[in-house]
Amino acid sequence: MNLPDTKCICVFAGSNPGTSPSYTAAAVELGRILVERGHGLVYGGGRIGLMGALADSVLENGGHVTGVIPHGLAVKEVAHNGLPDLRIVDSMHERKALMAELSSGFLALPGGLGTLEELFEVLTWGQLGIHAKPCGILNVDGYFDGLLAFVDHAVTQGFLRSAHAAMLLVGTRPVELLMDLENHVAPSVERWLDQRQT
Repeated sequence: MNLPDTKCICVFAGSNPGTSPSYTAAAVELGRILVERGHGLVYGGGRIGLMGALADSVLENGGHVTGVIPHGLAVKEVAHNGLPDLRIVDSMHERKALMAELSSGFLALPGGLGTLEELFEVLTWGQLGIHAKPCGILNVDGYFDGLLAFVDHAVTQGFLRSAHAAMLLVGTRPVELLMDLENHVAPSVERWLDQRQT
């Protein structure tokens, strides 16, 4: 199926709803704002947790959703069978590669290890110059505060350049974060290694 003539945002999100209702509320609001701002959604293809709430919100508001899920998860009945465009792939590696290919930007909602792994992989790709697409997190009720403190710590300890840390856009409201993603200009950083160490 061909994608619509809109830019698609890839959203990484938990397959659980989390302990606070505000997480699901943020996913639902993000879905509505994506449609209002003319974006399609690319996500992990699940029907449960924040993933499912987000996809359902986009669909209910008339937007386009592309789900990408590995066969192993699809057969466990985790796949969202109500999607107009559900792509089943063989592996997690294929899943992430296809999601990145289909998307013009990346955004993370609260989630666990999978969400963090996906977010940091696309951030690393941006650091290496593999893509120049914006990456952001929706910091619902301070969920990512500890992570952001760690990123700052990595900068102060010399493992991360401040320009690369700044590639991670942070917002607390979906509309403001999406506007930041839309207006993002990738930083021009020639290298990520200190040449004195090579």
